[in-house]
Amino acid sequence: MPPDPSSGGPEAVPLTAPRDGTPAPVESTGELAEVVARMAAGSGPVAVDAERASGYRYTQRAYLVQLRRAGAGTVLIDPLPLDDLRTLDTALADTEWVLHAASQDLPCLAELGMRPRRLFDTELAARLAGFERVGLAALTEHLLGFSLEKHHSAADWSTRPLPESWLTYAALDVELLTDLRDILAAELDRQGKAGWAAEEFAALVAGADRPPRVRPDPWRRTSGIHRVRGARAQARVRALWYARDGVAARRDSAPGRVLPDSAIVAAAEADPKDERTLLTIPGFGGRSVRRLAKIWLDALDQARALPDDALPVNQPVEGPPPPHRWAERDPMAAARLARCRQVVVGTAETHRLPPENLISPDYIRRLAWSPPDEVSAQTVSDTLRGFGARNWQVGLIANQLAAVLPATL
Repeated sequence: MPPDPSSGGPEAVPLTAPRDGTPAPVESTGELAEVVARMAAGSGPVAVDAERASGYRYTQRAYLVQLRRAGAGTVLIDPLPLDDLRTLDTALADTEWVLHAASQDLPCLAELGMRPRRLFDTELAARLAGFERVGLAALTEHLLGFSLEKHHSAADWSTRPLPESWLTYAALDVELLTDLRDILAAELDRQGKAGWAAEEFAALVAGADRPPRVRPDPWRRTSGIHRVRGARAQARVRALWYARDGVAARRDSAPGRVLPDSAIVAAAEADPKDERTLLTIPGFGGRSVRRLAKIWLDALDQARALPDDALPVNQPVEGPPPPHRWAERDPMAAARLARCRQVVVGTAETHRLPPENLISPDYIRRLAWSPPDEVSAQTVSDTLRGFGARNWQVGLIANQLAAVLPATL
């Protein structure tokens, strides 16, 4: 197993500036055309990263895109003044993209018309290789001997103009990414896991072409909603959630910056009828929130006026119930789940990778709750593949799962 990045060794060298200097962001179609030509003329994989403004803005769009390729250098692109980056995508169509935690950046890159045909995810590769710390800074320090500062990772990247120190930080995120890719690829090959990684990367590429999943009843994910009792009170949560969402969308502001979830839950519990009472509830005292008092009160009025048949109802849960309820509802299923989990944990330890990367915990729950009518290695394999498991995952655990599923209590 590869040594943990926290295991010491020579002190890392701080990486404070890109080797070619910090480039100015590309902001015009003419500059973009030059970048496209440079990237097309480069060689080898291209390192790609994107910066969003999570926690500040309503959308998850990219506010900066960073690329680095041998022979082309590092490029920073400001996508705001540009229509899209499809010409760049075309230039890189036959190139492997190297990203860290690709699933975080692929959706915002797709909005710009950029979708990889091949990729290498350094975070996922590190997980499969058995590293315990898989953050970019930890891996770069341990494997390459350079330390990266991550103090701008949660910055508001919609800020304009972007400070020079932020641009340097962004450029450094792709400075060593392809070097890291080469080391991790060699480690995966040494461990016999290169094929596993290839399947995982292919799944990420395929997922980049699918539209984002739309969650039904997103208001039900309000933090603290479990404290809200009764359908009428839940209707108040729903009304306030959608009122806040409308304001957040118009302002292009993160919903939590408009009104925190805790305030929605408190108001749903208290059901204030007037502004004076509303403003005494924690979370409604700030000036910007007070200015929207009429919006919040109107939402509460609407919830109050709903007929009983328009109140929220508990939707049937898709898939098995929460595991903590299995012992009461179906003791045999609970026992199956325990045995299946033992198989997963033991196999993951044998192959030195996290259990959740060996197989999705959801797949194991669904298999244990409702196993095939006739349990065999083939039916278990088919069931897991139907859930979305990759061939390498099925090959490692299907036989063992089939052996423990039919056991009795």
